Amino acid sequence: MSDDTEIHPLFDGAPASTEFRKLRKRIVRQTREAVEQYGMIERGARWLICLSGGKDSYTLLAALTELQWRGLLPVEILACNLDQGQPGFPATVLPEFLEARGVPHRIEYQDTYSIVTSKVPAGRTYCAMCSRLRRGNLYRIAREEECSAVVLGHHRDDILETFFMNLFHGGRLATMPPKLVNEEGDLFVYRPLAHVAEADCERFARAMRYPIIPCDLCGSQDGLQRQQVKAILDGWERNSPGRRQVMFRALMNARPSHLLDPKLFDFAGLARGEGVTAPALETVD
Repeated sequence: MSDDTEIHPLFDGAPASTEFRKLRKRIVRQTREAVEQYGMIERGARWLICLSGGKDSYTLLAALTELQWRGLLPVEILACNLDQGQPGFPATVLPEFLEARGVPHRIEYQDTYSIVTSKVPAGRTYCAMCSRLRRGNLYRIAREEECSAVVLGHHRDDILETFFMNLFHGGRLATMPPKLVNEEGDLFVYRPLAHVAEADCERFARAMRYPIIPCDLCGSQDGLQRQQVKAILDGWERNSPGRRQVMFRALMNARPSHLLDPKLFDFAGLARGEGVTAPALETVD
């Protein structure tokens, strides 16, 4: 492992403050925990790191690069940006950023913007179709580059928001898993920032002065379900600081015997004397 006083080029210009060092170490530690806890490491594998130019993907790239550089992530990393043809997209920002820091990368141009805007009816949100087209292209690129995994920058808050969107609008208990296999069965999809708070990603990217590229497609639309859920969670967090982390821990502590899904627990076959213990109930004000 490299000495902690050394620094990778991705961290050039990092603030010298104790507060920033703690932030950086927390993000890297939480990323390492998720990678190990969910069994993401295949020694010698090649990962396609999806870089949108947002705060989360910059944080993802920095954390994984540090782990790799310190010998804690024995995989090859290839950063990839999919330029989706959005008007005004600053196409030179990411190539220049990656080249200046010696990060292996691939920039791919696919005009999915025109497809999405022509197919989605007026008043409807673009996210679902945009996401499908983007994911399909990333899978193709991963195969072309002989990568075993597509790695995304979704963080803890994305996972929580998705859970509540499924709860409120989808009628199911589900969220973004930290690790899954795609439908074709040939690629892993990883989310190493699963334990990292969005606020930490924002503070980190701002402190590093990374060149943030906003999304002018879905980000330009009002009234998205995700924005509504985010507002609800923000309100809960303001009233009870730490509530997000408590809810996130709940996703890691499911009790199938105390839900209602007979596919997960054999209620019909449950007999007296089998000793299914009820969990202790805690009152939350």
